[in-house]
Amino acid sequence: MTTEHAEHTELPEDPERAERTGRARDTEFSYAYAVVRPAAGLDGDALREVEGVASGLVRLVGAGGVAAAVGSVPGREFSEAALRHHLEDLEWLEEVARAHHGVVEFLAARTTVLPLRLATVYVDDERVREVLRGGAGTFARLLDRFAGHVEWGVKVYAGLPRDLADPDAPGPSGTGPDADAGPGRSYLRMRRREREDREAVRSAAAEAARRIEEAADGIAVELARHRPQQGELAAGSGENVANDSYLVPGGRSEEFRDRVRRATRGLPGVRVEITGPWAPYSFAVLTGPEAPGGTARP
Repeated sequence: MTTEHAEHTELPEDPERAERTGRARDTEFSYAYAVVRPAAGLDGDALREVEGVASGLVRLVGAGGVAAAVGSVPGREFSEAALRHHLEDLEWLEEVARAHHGVVEFLAARTTVLPLRLATVYVDDERVREVLRGGAGTFARLLDRFAGHVEWGVKVYAGLPRDLADPDAPGPSGTGPDADAGPGRSYLRMRRREREDREAVRSAAAEAARRIEEAADGIAVELARHRPQQGELAAGSGENVANDSYLVPGGRSEEFRDRVRRATRGLPGVRVEITGPWAPYSFAVLTGPEAPGGTARP
């Protein structure tokens, strides 16, 4: 799972002073997972089925015709000072992100959701209500837009599979065009072939991304581009050259996936990864005073 760091934490007083006096450690804050439309499937009994961050229960806090799914978290872990430390702790982040995502997906299975960024924390439920009232119009418009839609992730990778190996490379018998060449010349030719192969696969991957976008046109209602993933974030082999998300009507998900798969046939060295369906993390972008911190994406 890929997450974005929190940028919004509201506290009742200066966090450093709270840490010095110990009040932050004795306080519980309200952790917000998502804004939702109240639904019959989200009564108190149903919410007891899901465990939130810090093993907390989840409740709905309503105002302005919408509601926020909220849980209580300890100030000693979620004060501003504590978060500065924890957001550099990958093990802590993974645990919180897993619980956060679990709550959002639980909600998304029962109603339309507007996911909020990881570690969106408020001083108390009343502050959550103030934010809901202040952004009621924006929240309602976004929920209307997301109703009946899901997010699908599509990543395109460029690799150099075995079937792209140069057929003219010397075999076990030492035959081939470079068999009689000196080691220096053979090395340079080998490096040139490798470079040409990589460039050909990257070009094929770029073509795959173009074809996918074209194939998705008419089904997906929105496209969000993300920075290609590198290092530990890039799953599997190959170079991630495209990392996109599509907002798709839920009833057309299978058609979308089929179009994506068919669009990349015949492109050697290209690997496509389709993930989802997710809640619309990539499209839940809030700006202005009603923004409770942003989104967290899987």
